[in-house]
Amino acid sequence: MGLMSFLKGAGKKIFGNEEEEQRAAAAAAANEAKAAEAARMLADRRRAAALAAEVSALGFEVEELSIKVSGDTATVSGTAANQAEREKVVLAIGNVHGISEVDDNLEVAEKEPEATFYTVVSGDSLSKIAKAHYGNAMKYPVIFEANKPMLSDPDKIYPGQVLRIPPIED
Repeated sequence: MGLMSFLKGAGKKIFGNEEEEQRAAAAAAANEAKAAEAARMLADRRRAAALAAEVSALGFEVEELSIKVSGDTATVSGTAANQAEREKVVLAIGNVHGISEVDDNLEVAEKEPEATFYTVVSGDSLSKIAKAHYGNAMKYPVIFEANKPMLSDPDKIYPGQVLRIPPIED
């Protein structure tokens, strides 16, 4: 026989008051949306707490550190001792799986020149990056030191990782 079509609004009414059912369905949908938003907000708060714990575990000291997460964006504020510490905090947060943007609202106690940032690509090494940025592959320890404690070994970098490339004096 197959699929047959009928008029939805015609026929015997055995389901009760359709308007009540529609209101109940709308209320249920609204409650589901509120519950989903509450769950998202809770997950964002948990992720922010995990990021703050990571910053602390790496030994960074930021006065009045505040991290908020909304989706894949983290917003960080507070006061770092210097520009290098500020940049390292931003990198520590941004180089976490699930975070695609960091809104940096950190202040610094000591003004210093800003570093540039470099995103590692497949085939990169710190010496190759040093050669490209400083003209000397043997300057790779400068980049390694500038990215401690996030880097534990000069050979352990990965594609997609963002590194600090500090200015150097000749």
